[in-house]
Amino acid sequence: MARVAGQGTIGIGLALLAGVLVVQWLPVLPPRWSMLLLAAGTLPCCWRWPRLRWVMVLLLGLAWAVWRGSLAMEARLPRHLEGRDFSVTGQVADLPQVRAHATAFQLRLERVVLDGHPVPLHGLVRLAWYGQPPALHPCSRWHLTLRLKRPRGMIDPGGADSERSALERGIVAVGYVRDDPANALRASPAFCVNRLRGWLADEIMRRVPNAHDADLLRAFTVGDTRGLDENDWEVARANGVSHLIAISGFHVGVAAVFGVWLARLLYALCPMLALRWPRPSAQAAAALATALVYGALAGFGLPTVRTLLMIAVVALARCSRRHVGGAHALALAMIAMLLFDPLAVLSAGFWLSFVGVAFLLLCLVGRGRGWRAFLHELTAGQLVMTVSLLPLGLWFFGQASLVGALSNLVAVPFVSFAIVPCALFGLLMLLLCPPLATPVWRLAGWMAHAQWWLLEHMATWPGAHWYLPAVQPWALLLAMLGALWLFMPRGVPLRWLGILLFLPLLWPPLSRPATGAFRMWVLDVGQGLSVVVRTRHHVLVYDAGARYPSGFDLGQAVVTPSLHALGIDRLDMLMISHADNDHAGGAVAVAGAFPHARRYAGEVEKMALPMQPCLAGQAWTWDKVRFRVLNPVSAAPSRRDNDRSCVLLVEGPGGRLLLPGDISKRVEPAVAAAVEPGPAPILLVPHHGSLTSSSAGFIAALRPRLAIVSAGWRNRFGHPRPQVLQRYAEAGVPVLNTAVRGAIEVDFPVTESAHVAATWRQRQPRYWRE
Repeated sequence: MARVAGQGTIGIGLALLAGVLVVQWLPVLPPRWSMLLLAAGTLPCCWRWPRLRWVMVLLLGLAWAVWRGSLAMEARLPRHLEGRDFSVTGQVADLPQVRAHATAFQLRLERVVLDGHPVPLHGLVRLAWYGQPPALHPCSRWHLTLRLKRPRGMIDPGGADSERSALERGIVAVGYVRDDPANALRASPAFCVNRLRGWLADEIMRRVPNAHDADLLRAFTVGDTRGLDENDWEVARANGVSHLIAISGFHVGVAAVFGVWLARLLYALCPMLALRWPRPSAQAAAALATALVYGALAGFGLPTVRTLLMIAVVALARCSRRHVGGAHALALAMIAMLLFDPLAVLSAGFWLSFVGVAFLLLCLVGRGRGWRAFLHELTAGQLVMTVSLLPLGLWFFGQASLVGALSNLVAVPFVSFAIVPCALFGLLMLLLCPPLATPVWRLAGWMAHAQWWLLEHMATWPGAHWYLPAVQPWALLLAMLGALWLFMPRGVPLRWLGILLFLPLLWPPLSRPATGAFRMWVLDVGQGLSVVVRTRHHVLVYDAGARYPSGFDLGQAVVTPSLHALGIDRLDMLMISHADNDHAGGAVAVAGAFPHARRYAGEVEKMALPMQPCLAGQAWTWDKVRFRVLNPVSAAPSRRDNDRSCVLLVEGPGGRLLLPGDISKRVEPAVAAAVEPGPAPILLVPHHGSLTSSSAGFIAALRPRLAIVSAGWRNRFGHPRPQVLQRYAEAGVPVLNTAVRGAIEVDFPVTESAHVAATWRQRQPRYWRE
């Protein structure tokens, strides 16, 4: 009977998950009133036809996900209020990240006023406070003037979807603080758990002498990853141990075991307690209480919440003297998670957490007891996790680690059974005897240092960074079925054939231009530029986006992942038009990812890495596609740096492409004269559509078929300027803007004229995208 009930719970959980998932593929959400009608009709049917309950649960999940999704979208800042200054009272909702140029933090809105009138805006806003702001402590309350806009991100092949992330995290607006730090007003203080997290993080920093060891220990102990830089995360990704850096669900399980031991110690010291409260129930309650405290210190991340829900199910079953299997507990935890927040399915953590635990339960439970069974589960578990989560890792992150199984085999037991317990004991000592916390945390810091030294070396091994083109949904599904088949019980025949289902994922079909054809992508890098040009066997990157003082590098965050997602594993040439940050900032990251590419630039003396000068007259041919540099005519420094931009003309049988960088009206006539008569080119609008370029004479001389602007959404320069757009409109030239369309792909085939193949924002429409 219990087994049937467990299977029913699993079926209900999967049906609920399917209903929630259907909604996440919709380009537009249905009206909420239709979901009310659907729910009202479904509930009586569940009662009348119990055999159809799974279908009914699926429909209820769909209605619930639509309801929550529409509420979350309506909670965002209204479009007509974007770019305005708001007077806001709110509470710092996270651990602020202090950088040299600014402090980033989230503010939970309490009161919003615009022009003296209250605005019904509630939720979280993600903010930056530039300059040297006052100390921002977690949970502190402030009266601030904010410039806000709706969450909007860059949409590229293989790029992160920040708009989806904003929806999942409840962020209703983004912006920056307008106040002078000297005039900022602090409101009455409040208390929340993040204040305790911040205090513990500061204590660890104060007591552990090595700053990096302290940063690692803060991440392991209270989930504070502010001190970890991009290199640290790169090491973690290369080893497949990102789940261990911020507190994982396994760490919460260790904390629960710690609670069980405390309960056993208490009952050993005072056996008479068993007369009032049975020891198994007390141990279950202690495990849940300890896990809750530690989960709060971790910030209640998704893996943490999943583990807490599973511990709560088991604890309640123990208290009511019922047996609950692992699969049953996992299903109940998933149902609780989806009922509480169906938008959790938008996060990678949801899938990595639940799918990983499901595979472990399926493949390793019931293999006996004792230390041999423990060692088997520990070693085989890493193999199961590595293979089963490989498809999801490629789907969400575009990369995987082939050394992850070995890294986790070392890191998981050492972190979970040595570093974390030592860190937890340090927390206990801080409360009971503060001087003793220092040696304990120094010991934990030393162990973290040794662990990280090993991971840094393993990150350099072959296969640590493994990239594949963007994963298709059908290939993901086949690979997950293949993993399931591989780890079926021993009696299942031909389990090794599950490897064949991985083939579409690991060796996907790649579309390459024919000889003589070429393909171009204008990437969405905000207020900047990056273009990828691909022929049959060669690839060129023209500009690499910006790198900001915060350390956010578009070359690393957008350009390189886009190349990997497009199936490009070799770069032949990196050409940087000129040294302005919005064109050259990401060049170092791209060159680091593809060190064998030839490098050319328009202002070599200002570049951050050695490059050869590009000069008018340089030309080469790749796969019957001709490339010609039209500008600059001299490498000598000039007062007008933008006019030293490398101007590149690409010509094939199917059309021509002109990449002019940031040239101004001063050199446009010479560039237009250097373009030989022929088919009308597709033009990248010079200087993002500023008033200093795109003269009427330049447009008339080229007669472009299409003009493409690379600009940021609501950028502070107002690019592209309305006057410039008017010039193109008067010439009958259509204009596409990456700020509106996302990345733009244009094909230049051999047998037909060039055409727009895809715009990424419209290619995969989702209801959460602007």
